[in-house]
Amino acid sequence: MRFRSIVLASATCIALAGAAYAAVHGIDTAAMDTSVKPGDDFYAYANGGWMKTAVIPADRSSWGSFAALAQDVQTRNRGLMQQAGNAPEGSEARKVGDYYAAFMDEAAIDKAGLSPLKSEMARIAALKSQSDVAREIGESQRIDVDPLNDTNFHTDHLWGLWVAPGFNDPTHYTPYMLQGGLGLPDRDYYLTDNARMADIRAKYVAHIGKVLTLAGIADAPKKAQAIFDLEKKIAALQESRVDSESIQKANNAWTRADFAKKAPGFDWNAYFTAAGLSKQNNFIVWQPGTIAAVAKLSAGVPVDLWKDYLTFHLLDENASFLPKAFANEDFDFYSRILSGTPQQSERWKRAVNATNAALGDAVGQLYVKRYFPASAKAKAEEMVSNIKNALKHRIDKLDWMAPATRAKAKEKVDAFYVGVGYPEKWRSYADVKIARGDALGNQLRVEAENYHYWIGRLGQTVDRDEWAMTPQTVNAVNLPLQNAVNIPAAILQPPFFDPDAPDAVNYGAIGVTIGHEITHSFDNTGAEFGPHGELTNWWTKDDFAHFTAAGQRLARQFDTYKPFPDLAVNGELTLGENIADLGGLNAAHDAWIASLHGKPAPMAQGFTGEQQFYLGYATVWRTKTRDAALRRQVLTNEHAPGQYRALEVRNVDSWYAAFAVKPGEKLYLAPKDRVKIW
Repeated sequence: MRFRSIVLASATCIALAGAAYAAVHGIDTAAMDTSVKPGDDFYAYANGGWMKTAVIPADRSSWGSFAALAQDVQTRNRGLMQQAGNAPEGSEARKVGDYYAAFMDEAAIDKAGLSPLKSEMARIAALKSQSDVAREIGESQRIDVDPLNDTNFHTDHLWGLWVAPGFNDPTHYTPYMLQGGLGLPDRDYYLTDNARMADIRAKYVAHIGKVLTLAGIADAPKKAQAIFDLEKKIAALQESRVDSESIQKANNAWTRADFAKKAPGFDWNAYFTAAGLSKQNNFIVWQPGTIAAVAKLSAGVPVDLWKDYLTFHLLDENASFLPKAFANEDFDFYSRILSGTPQQSERWKRAVNATNAALGDAVGQLYVKRYFPASAKAKAEEMVSNIKNALKHRIDKLDWMAPATRAKAKEKVDAFYVGVGYPEKWRSYADVKIARGDALGNQLRVEAENYHYWIGRLGQTVDRDEWAMTPQTVNAVNLPLQNAVNIPAAILQPPFFDPDAPDAVNYGAIGVTIGHEITHSFDNTGAEFGPHGELTNWWTKDDFAHFTAAGQRLARQFDTYKPFPDLAVNGELTLGENIADLGGLNAAHDAWIASLHGKPAPMAQGFTGEQQFYLGYATVWRTKTRDAALRRQVLTNEHAPGQYRALEVRNVDSWYAAFAVKPGEKLYLAPKDRVKIW
């Protein structure tokens, strides 16, 4: 949830939202375990009954509130995509239908074999020099995910490339260069010295060899080991996730000429020309030490090894669109071994996911028209307004904040763009050719169009209202460089939002989600950006020191949570999300209280309004995760596991009163030890 992302209405939405929630308009008491004291384990009290009976589906690495709703949305999208196959030829809806149908056509994919990659593989095979290698890396460059919104960011392209508003000029789009080059999720998978990681490394080498063998490449085992050894050298030069979180460390302005001076050893001119960046003079380099070190390393890598490395990653990143043996191998390593998922998802589910990723706004238009009524949008927008006002009132009451800082903070709240449901302008896919019977060709054309779309925006004026998520996404996002929040239509359904549920429950669930995203603009990263997305220091020295110290206290609190005896949550890595959760809780609670207009909150199902609010919050974090996936999350993800996010309540005074939590109970914190930030 870089809320910067949070993970993760009408009766029509409720009816489609899933059996687990459709029949319960409020607290699902059957999911609770009231034998547990709220003050000992609030997560178990709220979700213990569900935890005892819930079963993770065989094709999932985890299961919970987000996953259950996402699966329901996935089913709806399947119907929309199938129907879109009958839309008029040339329409965007028809492209959705044809893309989905092509992915579903396994016979055509098997028959095509590797032929859709013939030109790319031939180009790699013809490389003769380091300049040729740099040119190929530029030719195959793709736009990667937003590191501000996903610290689980990694790319198997040697360089990560991202286009966004500039740190120092948020009114214009700027290219960002980032570290990349790895096939495993994180540098620690290559460098950590324990038996489990050693086993994963051995299996990754085997995976590389299997992919090369499937492609008919000779000496696959030997080449696989060499490819892994190269990636391990790259990993050793990379910055850690925690270091990569620092915006100040990331803000390194380089001209195109600086690359040859500061990062010699790589033919940057060949790369930039092939990548379509030859006319771009200004860049932000996120990890300059890594870029320089990998450039130096690259000069000593034999061209034949680069050819094997590039061939493997070309095959690996397109495995889902290749014959069944490649797709199965991709699942076996990345899902079964890395995440513990025992069974591959049905083909249609993978087709829905691929179509959403390729033609997201086109699918979104179909989804909104069918499943998102105006009444849901209006209700959510009302909650957004109430929560923004509550946050401003909280800022007014902060006794540690100087007037100058307070004025800037409130200015930032006033400048928020909060999009609810769907974007005001839809992206066009008019220039993308989609053909039935050509799944991989479709994907390659979509990727090329997406790359040119973003490269074409460099130097243009930023649209602050532009969305970063599709309406059919069960999640939400904060965009610090735009001072904007997106709340997609798909998350505005039970258990997050139910117009037939008590307001207290809705404010505890979707209200906290909205508050979480808004508070991301004031987390340890968001706090460095001004009201218009500019990177600026709007704090007094003492105020920022107080804010930083409070954040460190919260980080140390999360450091104590241990999902495994040998592995604890990383409080520094998860700090932004934890600040956002705490701020979202406080702002949503105040907004709910204000919505009562001085009247007492009604009881419901035997619970007070306060209890309903906090139970609504805990329900959102209902999650079961396979051990392998949980370890991966703790090591690489900026979000703490759900059972610990639910425990943010121990920092909120009104939770203690709501459940009569007393000293001596396990979650009890003395008032002086409760972290107060926003």
